[in-house]
Amino acid sequence: MRVLPRLGLFAALGLFILLPLAQTFLLSFMSTLPRDGMEVGQFTLMNYATIWQTPALTASIGNSAIYVTLNVALCIAVALPAAYALARYEFAGDRHFLFLLLAFRATPPVVLSLPIFILFSRFGLVNSPLGIALVHCLFNLPIAIWILETFIAAVPKELDETAFIDGHTLPSFFVRHLIPAIAPGIGVAAFFCFMFSWVEVVFARILTVTAGKPITMAINALFTFRTDVGLVMAMTVVSLLPGLVMIWFVRNHIARGFALRS
Repeated sequence: MRVLPRLGLFAALGLFILLPLAQTFLLSFMSTLPRDGMEVGQFTLMNYATIWQTPALTASIGNSAIYVTLNVALCIAVALPAAYALARYEFAGDRHFLFLLLAFRATPPVVLSLPIFILFSRFGLVNSPLGIALVHCLFNLPIAIWILETFIAAVPKELDETAFIDGHTLPSFFVRHLIPAIAPGIGVAAFFCFMFSWVEVVFARILTVTAGKPITMAINALFTFRTDVGLVMAMTVVSLLPGLVMIWFVRNHIARGFALRS
C-alpha cells in the first residue's frame, strides 16, 4: 500500500523536472515565427541549421568550451597540491584557512565584479575566454580544494611513506599513486567546476563586452522585441549537450566519490 504513494510522488517529481525540458526540446523543432512557405508550429530542423549558419552562435559554443576546459584544468592543477598540503601537514590556522576558502565561495560574484573588471582590463583579459576561465577559477578553486582535501585525507599516510622510501619524488608520487587513488574525488571536483563555470552568467556578461561571448550570453542576446523562441530553444538544447556528455563520462567517478564521502 505504501508503494503506490511513493510511485506517485516520484512520478510527480519526474514530471515537474522533465516537463520544462520536454517543452524546450519540442519547441526547438518548431517554427515559432511566420515565414514564407512555413506555418507557425510546423516541424522543422531550421532552428538547428540557423545555429550552425550564424558565426556568433557557433563562436559562443567554442568560447564556452575553451574557458570551461581551461577553468577545470587550472582548478585541478592548483587545487591538488593545495589540498595535499592541507590534508597532510598541520600548521596554525589550517582549519580556519579551509573555512575561509568556503566562505569566499559564498561571496556573491556581483560584489567583486567592478574590481575584477578594472583589474582584468588593465591586463587585457576582457573579451577573452582566458579572462573568464581565470575569474571562474577564483570561485571554483575553494570548492575543488575542499573536495580534494577530504579525499586525500582518507588515503592512508603509509601510501606516501612507502612511495618516498621507494625513491619516488613528490611529482612522481602524485602521478603514479595519489591521482589514481583519488580519481573519484578528481571526477567530483571536475564535475562541480564544470557545472558552476558552464552556467555562470555574471562574469560572462561583465568580461565579454564586445567579443568572446560564451553560450549563455549568446542565448541572452537572442531575446529581442521579436524573439525567435524556436531558435532560443534550439540553442538551449545545444547548451545542455556538453553537460550531459560530462555527466556521462564522470558518472562512475561521481557515484564512487559520493559513496566514499558518505
